Amino acid sequence: MRAIGVYLVCYIISFLFAHWEHYYLSGLVLMIAAVVLYLNDYFRSKNLIHLRGLFSLSWVGGQALACLKLSNLQESWMPKTWLCFALAFLGFWIVFEVLTNIYGSGHDAYGRWRSFSGNPKPIFHMICAISAASLAAFVLEAVVLGYIPLQLRGVPHAYSEFHLTGVHYITVSCVLVPALSVLFFHMERGRWHDKALAAVIFMNLISLLIPILCVSRFQFVFAVLLAVFTYISLQKNFSPFYLVGAVAAAIPVYLILTVARSHNVDYLMGIFNMKWERMPVFIAQPYIYIANNYDNFNCMVGVFDDPVGLLGEKLSHSFGMKGLFPLWALTGLKFFFPQLVNYPNFIIKKELSTVTMFYNAFYDFGVFGVLIFSCLLGLAAYLLVVKLRELRNPLGYLLYAQIALYLTLSFFTTWFSDTTTWFYLILTAITAIYYHINARRR
Repeated sequence: MRAIGVYLVCYIISFLFAHWEHYYLSGLVLMIAAVVLYLNDYFRSKNLIHLRGLFSLSWVGGQALACLKLSNLQESWMPKTWLCFALAFLGFWIVFEVLTNIYGSGHDAYGRWRSFSGNPKPIFHMICAISAASLAAFVLEAVVLGYIPLQLRGVPHAYSEFHLTGVHYITVSCVLVPALSVLFFHMERGRWHDKALAAVIFMNLISLLIPILCVSRFQFVFAVLLAVFTYISLQKNFSPFYLVGAVAAAIPVYLILTVARSHNVDYLMGIFNMKWERMPVFIAQPYIYIANNYDNFNCMVGVFDDPVGLLGEKLSHSFGMKGLFPLWALTGLKFFFPQLVNYPNFIIKKELSTVTMFYNAFYDFGVFGVLIFSCLLGLAAYLLVVKLRELRNPLGYLLYAQIALYLTLSFFTTWFSDTTTWFYLILTAITAIYYHINARRR
């Protein structure tokens, strides 16, 4: 519990520094807490992608960056915002810790490296099926919409408009293929045939090419990191330097896609409105993409606390309706009952529309919603961590990697209120069932 003590002390100090407008010190103190929290879980578990450690580093570290207030867009946060950010972390961390003290940590189980000796053919089948379906969906979108985003120039938001309802979920499902390939090669253990090897490599090239053609930096990085996280979850020991190398390898493609999206430096810096106007764009962009999400949360809190509101009356919470957007989307109910999804987002600037993972939790139920959602995430994370080495179905490792990636990017968007997230999870479940059925037949 020493780690949580460090967090509470640092959080109070950070709050006071922010109140006194010493923003650099506020961010620095909270960043120290984020690193201490991550290292605490890493040294205890030797798991580089321990779910609580990743969440601590991401959520608290992201808040620390936001506390620096490097952009003119950022303002001082309201006390309720500080409370919500603290509860979002504490609920997760404490639930995880209580369950660990009662039922154990699963660290010993994690130390046993697992080698699957099952049949890799079902994994191979799913790699081919998802790649083919994704490619077909992409071609359909390109034909119907009449363009490929990579070919356009001077249109910064070409990818945002490259969507056919229902079809685009299939198009972006290609991001699962590299991670599935990691499972395939792990199970084959060097026994693969040349034709199978060539086919898997070809499918991976297609799956990485589609995000590039869509000019989707996020989907490309998501595919790479998901594959890396899947590989790490399968290992007993993994050097952090390999993870750094994978990220470094993805950076050139990320920069090329930034140029391809017609996002020139002046355009981007005009949006970011940094206090230091000469800040390099490769620093300003990731900073804003992390920090501004916390300020968007604060903006929403301010709207709900306004006794008059933007619409001339005090707004009420949506009581779960906004958070259930994936249900309304996947079932098609949103087309018959538009009022189910008629909930506007409250953000600082329209070009910076991403929000934190807890945005909809507050939108639905306020402070109480943030705490409950955090506790549920802590419960789910604990179950995945302790059950990781007991998994007999290899698709469990893909599930673990997905949740690890969502927690790593907890500052970015409302992952579990996002339809694409649930589409990925459903597709992972279908693949797991397919594998299980084929394993029983053997």
